[in-house]
Order: sequence, then C-alpha cells, then structure tokens
Amino acid sequence: MKHVVVDPITRIEGHLRVEAQVDEASGKVTDALSSGTAWRGLEIIMKDRDPRDVWAYIQRICGVCTTAHALASVRAVEDALGIKIPKNANYIRNIMAATLTVQDHIVHFYHLHALDWVSPVEALNADPIATANLQTTILNAYKVNLAGPTSKWNTEAYPHDFPAATPQYFAAVKDKVKAIVESGQLGIFSAQWWDHPDYKLLPPEVHLLAVAHYLEMLDKQRELVTPHVVFGGKNPHPHYVVGGMPCSISLTDGNAPINTARLDIVDRAINMGRTLVNYYYLPDLLAIGNIYVKAGRIDGGGMAKERVLGYGAYPMEDYAGTSEKSSGGFFKNLLIRCNGVVEDFGKGVANAKFFEITAKDMEDPEVFTESVEHAWYKYEKSDSDKLHPWDGQTEAKYTGPKDGTPTEWKALNEKGKYSWLKTPKWRGKLAEVGPLARYIIIYTKAQKGLLGQPTWAEQFMLNQIQAVTNLLGVAPEVWLPTMVGRTAARALDCQLNAEINKFFFDKLIENIKSGDTDVANMDRFDPATWPKSAMGVGLYEAPRGALSHWIKIEDGKTKNYQCVVPTTWNACPRDDQAGQGAYEKAMMETHVAIPDKPLEIAKVIRSFDPCMACATHMYNTKGEKISVVTTDPYSGTRIEK
Repeated sequence: MKHVVVDPITRIEGHLRVEAQVDEASGKVTDALSSGTAWRGLEIIMKDRDPRDVWAYIQRICGVCTTAHALASVRAVEDALGIKIPKNANYIRNIMAATLTVQDHIVHFYHLHALDWVSPVEALNADPIATANLQTTILNAYKVNLAGPTSKWNTEAYPHDFPAATPQYFAAVKDKVKAIVESGQLGIFSAQWWDHPDYKLLPPEVHLLAVAHYLEMLDKQRELVTPHVVFGGKNPHPHYVVGGMPCSISLTDGNAPINTARLDIVDRAINMGRTLVNYYYLPDLLAIGNIYVKAGRIDGGGMAKERVLGYGAYPMEDYAGTSEKSSGGFFKNLLIRCNGVVEDFGKGVANAKFFEITAKDMEDPEVFTESVEHAWYKYEKSDSDKLHPWDGQTEAKYTGPKDGTPTEWKALNEKGKYSWLKTPKWRGKLAEVGPLARYIIIYTKAQKGLLGQPTWAEQFMLNQIQAVTNLLGVAPEVWLPTMVGRTAARALDCQLNAEINKFFFDKLIENIKSGDTDVANMDRFDPATWPKSAMGVGLYEAPRGALSHWIKIEDGKTKNYQCVVPTTWNACPRDDQAGQGAYEKAMMETHVAIPDKPLEIAKVIRSFDPCMACATHMYNTKGEKISVVTTDPYSGTRIEK
C-alpha cells in the first residue's frame, strides 16, 4: 500500500491537498482525504456590517466566481427584508449569472482541466493536414445542434470566431509548441506527468487541435464577461444593490449607463459565447470523452451515484423571498426546477429516489446543517453538533497533522481534524452538487413523471442528455455519474447557459421596449423601514453548484453571516455517521495506474472545478495586516489584506 500525496493540487482556485492510499498491485484507492489548507474567516468580517454593503465584501471570497457570491448575498438580504426586485433587475441578474457560467466553464475546460487530457508533447507528433481534417470531422460528428427559443431580436448575421481548419494554421501552432518544448521552459505547460500512459489514449492530432484551442481561448474568454462591465461597472466583482441593480436605463440618452449602444455590446458578447461553446468547447469535449468511454474509462463517479443536490436556477420573473416566511417565491417560477435531491442514481433511474427542496426546508434545522467533527473549527457546545447555517459558528481550532509538523505535513489525521472546510449535510447526509447534479435531477424527475410540462430549458437539458447518450451508446445512469460525465455535464451546462443568456437578454429588450425602465426597488432601502430582527437566505446555482448565503440582521446590522458554497459540499471532510464527501468518494472510485504519478487523482479532482477560496478563506484573528500590495506606484493606491 502506497501513501500518495498531491499538495498542492494545481490549476484550481485556492489551496487543496489530497491524500490517498493506493494498492500498488491493483491501482485501487482504498482510502482518500481532501483537505482545504487555508483558514476561512470572511464570515467573521461580515459581523456588524451594514446588510446593504455585505454583497460588496462577501463577493471578495473569490475572483474567479466573481459575481456568484454578490448575487446570493443580495438575495439573502432581500429575503430577510421582504424586498421584491423589478423585472429588469431580475433579467439583468440572470444575464450576469449566465455570463459567469459560460465564461467560467470555458476557462475551466481549456485552461484548468484540458492539460489532464491533452499534452503539448504528444501534439508534436501530429500531422497538421490530418489535424485540419480532424477539425472538420469533429464539427460534423460532435456538434450538438440545439438552440433556445427563437429570438425576435436575432442580430447575429453568422457565427464569428469559427474554428480554423487549415494545415497552415495547425503547422504554425505546432511550430510554436515545438519551440516551447525544445527550450526546456514549458511555461504554461509545466509541472505535469507528460509521460503518463493516459496521454496515449488520444491520437496526436487531438492533442494538437486541443492545444491550439487552449491558446485561442486565452484571448477569447476575456470578451465573454462584457455584460458584467456594462451592467455592473467592472469585472471581476461587478456592482449590485439591495433592491435590484445600480444601472439606470435610457434608450434616448447616449450618456446613460444602459443605452442602445451598450446593449448592442452585451448582445455581441452573448452571441460570442454561443459560438464558442457550440463550435469549440462541446465538440472538443465530446470527441475526447467518446474516446475515454469507448476505452472503458467510466470511473470517478463517487457521490454522484449515491446523492446529488440542487437548489433550482433562474427565477423567470420578479419574485418575493426564498424562505417560507417570505412566501418562497424563488421556488415558484424557476426556469430550471432542479430544487431537490436524487439518491441512488447509480443503481439505475428506475431505482433512484427524488426529494423536493422547498422554501420550508430552508428554515428547518433538521434539513440543512454543517458539522465540524473533522474540520479545524470548534462549536461552542460540542464539535459533534450539527448547526443550521443561521446559527453557524466560525471559530478556528487547528490541531495539526497526524505525522509531521504544523508547517510541514507528512500525513493528515483521518480520525481527527484535517481540513479548513466544514461538512454540510442535507437531512444528515452528504451530497454532490454542480452541473452534474443539475442534469441528474432534471433527468430523474422527467423519467419518473415528476417534471410535468418541462420548461424550454429543462427540455433542452433532456435533449442534450439524449444526444450524448446516442453518441456514447450507453445509458445516462452509466455515463453521467463518472469523471467523464461530470466533465461533459459542465460542457452541456455551458451550452444551456449560453442560450439562457440570450433568452433573458431578449426578455430584457422586450420589457424595455414596452416602456419599463425600472431597475431597483428602493422602498425598503432605508433601515428605518426594517424590522428589529430578520433572517434571510439567498440561493443560486453557481457554475460549481448549489450556493447558499445565510444572514441574521438585528438592529440594522449583520448579526451572523454564513456561506455554504459548492466546494464546501464537494470537498468537505468525512462525517462519522454520513461517511465521505464527493471528492473523497470520487478518488476512491478512480483507478491509479502509476502511484508515483497520480494523474488520475488530479484529473478526477479537477473535474469538480474546485474553488477552495470560496470554501476556505484566510483572515488574521488579531486584526493584523497579512500583506500590502501596491497597485499603482504613482497614486499610492493599495490593497490591504
């Protein structure tokens, strides 16, 4: 038995260490640990803040998720105060959310996950002519021809940024990569096990094509977030306001924050996202995934086979509240009704069980809890307690590793505390969240007749699943709960969100043309209108999965604030009663060919698109500055941490 440590897991957001016990003879992982290695404390910073400002602080949890935490935060405060936002604000927030998802998924696949599948070294063996022919073959064989509702405002004359498919183009890329490899300075392609046998699964031409697209997307992805700049003023961390959005609308004032010229810029960015996912991302992913499935590589499913969870996505119209006390309007008009839990999907959809998540569940201390038995925190009464997020506590209790020193770990203590992540639970059980969870939930509901009349987006998801099932030749319950399925679901989610982006943009244009330009409801912005105490929860299906922010307000100030983020669900430490979480389960269902080069372990972890900064955050409890970064030597502007 070999003790395998990967620390840090690179090409993710934040700090993550994983450990595994691998049987060297069989390649079987017999035990695994997932450890967030930075302390989370941003919730403490929220204490006594003005609830109207919390979104601005809390979204600094992460610069990759950018707007995700701001959206969940304003929803939490609005739920607590009973604020109903205008239609335009809801449409704009949905556009910004879909924009984030499209850009985030594209960046994840090409710049974080792709080098687990493709190698610049293998690309040097490719024939540029054969690669050009392969590009045409992939577009013909793997393009999923689906589109959202027909738009009255279709302004795209033809698909821009179409993939190049000439021998000269791929020869030039090959020459560039060859120069990098021969220099010995791999730069962006460094620190990988390029001699691992997994890289031999794909033909050299697939490697060259994917590396070319990797380089292209370095330029293209930055243009996708233009809607954040237009509606929110900047990216990352665009602006919001409790009650709606801060961007006034006028189609006659050329100086207005939102006018016809800027709406045209948003439209172009949205159409670009649709092109990139339809002609680059999804065909590339399916071509690679098909080879893996045909080779029998359908492991790494882990918790997805046992239990997945979602909150639901994209409120169709303006609504009031998330929790039951605020009428729970969030759950009543969702475009994607994945608010629920599916158990035992890996046993076949006929044996799977669905449980709906409702507004009442948000308030029930028996439904949603967090534990710290194996996390470096302590609870006031007992570390074995399970606390509802509204009553959550964030107090550090670092105990060190099992072997090694506090600053140089050799092995973590699986029987004690070993991570800076808490352990979220639904009715005392662990669950996987993310795009894969959303697709499993919608598919299961449809197969069991629980979906009713699907929305256009839900039908889109079902059509996507059927298209991939036809391509792979295996049932959804076989290919979905795997490492390949988790990666494919993210690409399908990207295509879906590109269409959702256009859908809500069209609704925004139509509503503005009707004469409605309201973007914010300020009726309860004044604290004098607030109750003495209030509680709220904000939900959002972020790119990485189910996200919730929980706030308690008292005397106009934030009394308690807790975030339960997707990576906390997936990367959590084990629970003595509920077992192991999604990362640990997935590692234990992954075959490792060479324990000293555990590419498979890194690959299955990166299939979740970890965002450890969201789940763990650094803060000095003594109030001391950790670092000071000068951003402009001429103005003296500083960022203090």
